[in-house]
Amino acid sequence: MLDFVYYPVSGVLWLWHWVFSQILGPESGFGWALSVVALVCTLRALLYAPAIRQIRFMRKMQEIQPQMKAIQTKYAKDRQRQALEMQKLQKEHGFNPLLGCLPMLLQIPVFIGLYHVLSSFNRTAGAFFSGGGSMTPEQNRNTKNYVFSPHDVQSFLESRFFGVPLSSYITEPAASFNAFIKAGSAVDFQRWQIAAVAIPLMLIASVATHMNSRASLSRQPADVSEQPQAAMMRVMSLWVFPLGVLIFGWASPIALLLYWVSNNAWTYGQQHLVFRKIDREDEEKKRQAVERRAANAPKPGAKPVRKKAENPAAHDSQSE
Repeated sequence: MLDFVYYPVSGVLWLWHWVFSQILGPESGFGWALSVVALVCTLRALLYAPAIRQIRFMRKMQEIQPQMKAIQTKYAKDRQRQALEMQKLQKEHGFNPLLGCLPMLLQIPVFIGLYHVLSSFNRTAGAFFSGGGSMTPEQNRNTKNYVFSPHDVQSFLESRFFGVPLSSYITEPAASFNAFIKAGSAVDFQRWQIAAVAIPLMLIASVATHMNSRASLSRQPADVSEQPQAAMMRVMSLWVFPLGVLIFGWASPIALLLYWVSNNAWTYGQQHLVFRKIDREDEEKKRQAVERRAANAPKPGAKPVRKKAENPAAHDSQSE
């Protein structure tokens, strides 16, 4: 159904794994983990320009907030006219709400795609969050996973990240552990080991989500943050989303938790870099405005020069 998402996501992951396998070997768990991190970097690099536009969108929204309030007050009883005036105001200022949401919207299918691709490495009957299959471990190991060949699938299943498979999760049924080992071999990891890797990643991702939201919301003006909708979004961003990471983390593959952590790390760095860049631009605009005012202002002690009105009589005599 979403193959148009799954194939590109698996393709980028495959490409980065090929790169890291040249250095660390194809079965290296750290090579696979770095592939997930590189997938995040690839996506966020592609979304860098839209992310800047998103921040500029937020700035512009703050600038026209008083005008929006005035329209809401003036046409409080006429919703249709209010909507038309809002659209007119947005058009005048080159305001496009869709661009503001674009970076977040584009990350959603990638997240879903990565979750599905990672889960589809284990399609055995015991894997509750598998790709919907009921394969035996041997069938699973010899079936490709989108772009990944059977050999790649085996490489991923046999790789270990701090001693546990990257697609394992805390609440995974023990029956599906056999998918991560060769036939006839003993399971070489336990649930507590999965938890020992997953829980720190969950905590880091949750705290990072909270801190990134706090940094972003701190730049909102007070009058915007006090609005009911903004207040609700503030609660969701600061508390609901981080809590969601902790809740869903119990059923999330280790690799997906790595995605969360990496994505938050990128967001943290990008926010600070972009905010500094935009702050410098704003300071430069203010400086130029001050210089223009100073250049146009009369010198101290000098009388302002007024343009003399043209004498109509003189104009008529010249025309004759």
